[in-house]
Amino acid sequence: MRPILLKGHERSITVVKFNFDGDLLFTASKDHIPSVWRTENGERLGTFNGHKGTIWDLDVCRFSKRVVTASADASAKLWDCETGECIKTFVHHGPVRGAAWADGSNMFATISDPFVEHNAQISVYDVPENDDPSNYSDSPRLEIDLPKTSDGKRVNATNIVWLNLNEALFVTFDNGSIRLYDPTTGEELDEFYPHEKKINRVSFNLDKTLFITSSADFTAKLYDVVDLKHLKTYKTDRPVNDAVISETKDHILLGGGQEAMSVTTTSGKVGKFETRFFHLVYEEEFGSVKGHFGPINALAINPNGRSYASGAEDGYIRLHYFDKSYLDMKDPVPEVLEEGEEEDDETEDRESESDSD
Repeated sequence: MRPILLKGHERSITVVKFNFDGDLLFTASKDHIPSVWRTENGERLGTFNGHKGTIWDLDVCRFSKRVVTASADASAKLWDCETGECIKTFVHHGPVRGAAWADGSNMFATISDPFVEHNAQISVYDVPENDDPSNYSDSPRLEIDLPKTSDGKRVNATNIVWLNLNEALFVTFDNGSIRLYDPTTGEELDEFYPHEKKINRVSFNLDKTLFITSSADFTAKLYDVVDLKHLKTYKTDRPVNDAVISETKDHILLGGGQEAMSVTTTSGKVGKFETRFFHLVYEEEFGSVKGHFGPINALAINPNGRSYASGAEDGYIRLHYFDKSYLDMKDPVPEVLEEGEEEDDETEDRESESDSD
């Protein structure tokens, strides 16, 4: 499996994301300039210039018309995907950690870190596609304050996603918790703790019936979206920075490695910077793909299941197209024996034994 190496960022990668159709790949890093690439050949189509800080997250709308980016310069920007022009800048109180489009692509939500006297916040902005951008409000339609916990600790949000039909805002936190909020009233609907340490990333399958969390506690966990039931746990020997669910196979891809600050003291082999493949049902690791020189920070799998992209601390994005052998591979499913089959095998065994005698 030979990767296409995408060299366009000067610093470590923070997010890689395919659009809904899988023909474009959007990437961002700590170098302030998000990029868009053609997945067919790895050609860079353009950049979105204007931020003055690290891009922590980005999201592209359903029909790839508009992109929203979340940056450490305390702003979220709305871009025209085709021209790369900035449509509007939404100023926040603190660094913006995440951004996500709602179903219908007429509003988006962001999460921002606490800053000085301002608490961390979830903000929802209305940006109807058919309206004139000059009519968009600078202030959010809804602001949900995330105050300190009862013991005085600040809890920062790490990811935000809209659930199906915009029924709830799904937010992960750095204390290992997940909360659901009502996107109309801002009321907290549910809270549970899948992990003991920070949840680095959460990712959903295409129809949002399953989600997988990646944590610094060396595990990734698979959950059912409807009843929030824990289904599977994938254990590793290093922090997991991202995990994705394959759309066409019962496979999970995990990326991680040691923390970036200790990377210089170890070789690539020891640091374990490969993408690891697990079976979704059996929780067993069955393969890995090496190549990066630093911990993998971001993973994305193409909706058609034929390729995946990984972005790492080394500043490279590797776009891998799966070999035919992987695409044709049959998973080891225990076969149900039809009546009479087992007996035939046993009689054959007995006959071969008698022949050897």
